[in-house]
Amino acid sequence: MIRINEQEITPDFAQMCDAAYIYLNKQVQDGIKFWLKANLVPPFLEHLSFRLGNQLFFIHLEDISCKVITPANIDGLISIADACNGHACLMPMEKKLFGGWQPYTNGWCLFDAKTGNPIDPISLITEEKIVMTDWEVQDFAVQVVRDELRKKGYQLMSWQGSPLVNPSIWFIGESGGPEWVVVRYSRKSRTIAPQPYDWNEIAQLCSHISNIGHYAPVYPANAEDAFDPLIGTILPLYRGYRLRTKFLGLETPEYEKL
Repeated sequence: MIRINEQEITPDFAQMCDAAYIYLNKQVQDGIKFWLKANLVPPFLEHLSFRLGNQLFFIHLEDISCKVITPANIDGLISIADACNGHACLMPMEKKLFGGWQPYTNGWCLFDAKTGNPIDPISLITEEKIVMTDWEVQDFAVQVVRDELRKKGYQLMSWQGSPLVNPSIWFIGESGGPEWVVVRYSRKSRTIAPQPYDWNEIAQLCSHISNIGHYAPVYPANAEDAFDPLIGTILPLYRGYRLRTKFLGLETPEYEKL
């Protein structure tokens, strides 16, 4: 279980993110279709992230004048990119004299966080079928639960897709106050997603905000899977390929409320 500190969002950083998002969308005809992170909801490991073809890109924005301190750091960026088998990118931004942010260079203005070399996302796309990493599937599962909570009219406070961090989601629940959710998934559509063994630890971590916690098991599967218990083979979850998902709602496990 990992603690993530609160991270301040300044107006300058928000404007920088908006400008980078708009600029990156213009690099692809009709815009980037699959954004993983394009909001200012903490916590931050990356500032922006997206999928293009079978490749993932995680972006850390930098003010070339060093006047704007952005949340997150390069180590966090590299950790999520490596865990997702993606690309860790730096994007230098410049604030113009009369306001407004823009990339410091032409083209994509993305640079490899490890080597400093320019990155052209389109040139990295291949036809290879890439199996989704644990982090990718966990993030997908969190999106499923998050979207379902939103559909039911709940106010979302924050969410994150790391399989190493609990809880996964905070929202304003039926109690009228904050409630938390731990999301888990099973790649094998016929295998139960196990509840965390350390519920009391998670509850203690969250108790300064809320004692109301939920468990959300999500079952993603390859859309081409036969879903036949007599067939032993379960197809892999491929990045960018269609998935079917089963989510039956929130469960309230037994744990020691503090």
